Amino acid sequence: MQYNVAVIGSGPGGYVAAIRCAQLGFKTAIIEKYDTLGGTCLNVGCIPSKALLDSSEHFITAKNHFAEHGIDIPAPKVNITQMIKRKSDVVKANVDGIAFLMKKNKIDVLTGVGSFVDKNTIKVTAADGKESVITTERVIIATGSKPTPLPFASFDKKRIISSTEALELKEVPKHMIVIGGGVIGMELGSVYARLGSKVTVVEFLDSLIPTMDGSLGKELLKVTKKLGMEFFLGHKVTSVQNSGNEVTVKAESKDGKVVELKGDYCLVSIGRKPYTDGLGLDKIGIETVKGQIPVDEHLKTKVDNIYAIGDVVKGAMLAHKAEEEGTFVAEQFAGQKPHVHYLLIPGVVYTWPEVASVGYTEEQLKTDGKAYKVGNFPYKALGRARASMDTDGFVKILADKQTDEILGVHIIGARAADMIAAGVTAMEFRASAEDVSRMSHAHPTYMEAVKEACLAATANRPIHL
Repeated sequence: MQYNVAVIGSGPGGYVAAIRCAQLGFKTAIIEKYDTLGGTCLNVGCIPSKALLDSSEHFITAKNHFAEHGIDIPAPKVNITQMIKRKSDVVKANVDGIAFLMKKNKIDVLTGVGSFVDKNTIKVTAADGKESVITTERVIIATGSKPTPLPFASFDKKRIISSTEALELKEVPKHMIVIGGGVIGMELGSVYARLGSKVTVVEFLDSLIPTMDGSLGKELLKVTKKLGMEFFLGHKVTSVQNSGNEVTVKAESKDGKVVELKGDYCLVSIGRKPYTDGLGLDKIGIETVKGQIPVDEHLKTKVDNIYAIGDVVKGAMLAHKAEEEGTFVAEQFAGQKPHVHYLLIPGVVYTWPEVASVGYTEEQLKTDGKAYKVGNFPYKALGRARASMDTDGFVKILADKQTDEILGVHIIGARAADMIAAGVTAMEFRASAEDVSRMSHAHPTYMEAVKEACLAATANRPIHL
């Protein structure tokens, strides 16, 4: 065999798997159909969206809060061309970094569509049609996912757009209609709301970010309304029509009332679906189930030398989940005994304030009949938050009623995305709320809100509330 391991797909799952395989001494190749590495996350997902989120947050801070800080400047203006350019520069730096890591770890990069000839042979077809063939002992499928269109309104990439096109707009929309109040819809909706767009969100369910703790969705609704965002929760979209320079969206509430919205762009963000096109799975006898590749607890498919990770298998479609799975599979190849604790893979929404969550939600604990207690602490009672004028949000700790073990950590507030790692650490080591409450937390910091919430969960004894 030419290679010990071939990885198909170079997103966070694929490139991490390839690096870990190389570190463990396996001769490794990575196959990527695009000219740049990094997959959706680095090119048209996580990284560029965060770049625009930061730019838009800087703009609205300068516009609304600089004067209060004693910084007098002329009224700032949005330069969308420069924002998109900076975003592209950030993307390039990151994907160039991945290319460097491939060279550093002596991983062969093969550009083209990888498809199975048999379980040990992969054909790589370049964009110009040129074909090459490699042989490999093992294969890791890490081909990721793509945006899901509405069944009655496909992406025209002009007015009816996915997140990919929303990251490349050449103008600030006058009115952006967002279908889907999940992570992607709320992040990109908030970007353009800050830049001056009217943003209307239509969500089928009764709450925003519905996969997270219900209290987080309620708070996010409240704080994003301050940006002027408009919401139609519990509404089913029935039609989307592009008439040239305008998109008309019709939606129906549960009681049958019809809402008609008109905007210049419609962002469809109802989810993503696994991407397995062109793999030739039929050549090796693998059938997808609801688009996903079935795997066992070792992430092995029905074919003994082929594994699958990330968005193409069950579980949350998160870059860091894919990374953990890539490492997990590579280390198994080396005879190690790794594990992935799926309950402790955090979820984050990069709005401002940020939203972050790990462990059980309160709704899950109620459904499971688990006896629990709750500790809450609001940012408005936090000295650091008052100093930075970031007083929206709270920390919520869920703990076992008998043992005090932390069962869930849910944060909405400034720097929640970074703070949630402390919750993951505590839960990985099965800490109690009292354990965390007795640890020294630097003052003044946002993390003090976690300590105070743990004090509230321990015996309802927060100090600063």
